[in-house]
Amino acid sequence: MKKSVKVGIGLAGASLVGLGYYLYDFAISNKEKKFLAHEEDLEESVAKLVQEGEDWVATNPGEELHARSVDGLRLSATYVAPNAPSNQLVILVHGYGATGKDMSSFGYAYHQKGFHVLSPDNRGHGNSEGNYIGFGWHDRQDIMKWIDVMKEKLGDHINIILHGISMGGATVLMTSGESLPPQVKCIIADCSYTSVNDILSYQLKQMFKLPKFPILPITSVITKLKAGYTFGEVSAIRQVQKATVPILFIHGDADTFVPTEMVYTLYDACPTKKKLLIVPNAEHAMGYFRDPKTYGDTIEGFIKEATEKSELLHA
Repeated sequence: MKKSVKVGIGLAGASLVGLGYYLYDFAISNKEKKFLAHEEDLEESVAKLVQEGEDWVATNPGEELHARSVDGLRLSATYVAPNAPSNQLVILVHGYGATGKDMSSFGYAYHQKGFHVLSPDNRGHGNSEGNYIGFGWHDRQDIMKWIDVMKEKLGDHINIILHGISMGGATVLMTSGESLPPQVKCIIADCSYTSVNDILSYQLKQMFKLPKFPILPITSVITKLKAGYTFGEVSAIRQVQKATVPILFIHGDADTFVPTEMVYTLYDACPTKKKLLIVPNAEHAMGYFRDPKTYGDTIEGFIKEATEKSELLHA
């Protein structure tokens, strides 16, 4: 082989590895994600719901709780107690690049219904330790830790609901495949992706016009070295196939960040009691804000049915 050819191959290989490291820094590290910034003015109806959540946080700062992850990270969450005795707890799981406070609109809605509300900061986000984004995989184990913390704090009689948005939706779906205690009654997953390979492949094409091969396999190896997981491991589909509790799947039909068709794949994979809500004209993570009544009524009915049936089974 000619020296020039060898040099060319070497340079091409180095360039691909460089692209892999760039994608890791862009998507996996917990550096600031400027591409997530939104500067547009909110519509009045949306702004009202957002403001309600922000006002609720301001008047209900809650209690900061901590847990230790299986790999030794100090995790943080905010807990807000209900205004009256209740055996209902929701654990709200935020999305990519967000924090627990970004779930305030949902926290307010649940709190108004008498729920205990726990809003964790995912690893690598907010006040929780970690220097990478887990895309739901290591996060599922963190949610299991929070379940244990809240069982100890509130007692074994508590009914626990897991509700996640976007990456948080994927996180609660990945948690569904774990050995959940009987206190977990149902899961609500809003605009989840099917797997990290699927969503990164889609975003590579959407944002950079690049194919998934060979960039994703290279980035997956780098992620294994730096964050301890491969992209092939991170599958909401495989975890949902092992689910044992009812799952409500929600997605907007105008979602171009996590394509709507992914929710049908997830729904079909679920072997348990399930329901699907497609919100018309809702962009990514906007289902509640586009139609709060249908969104809220659907969730309330789903939780009621799941908790009542569970209580009959365990009576």
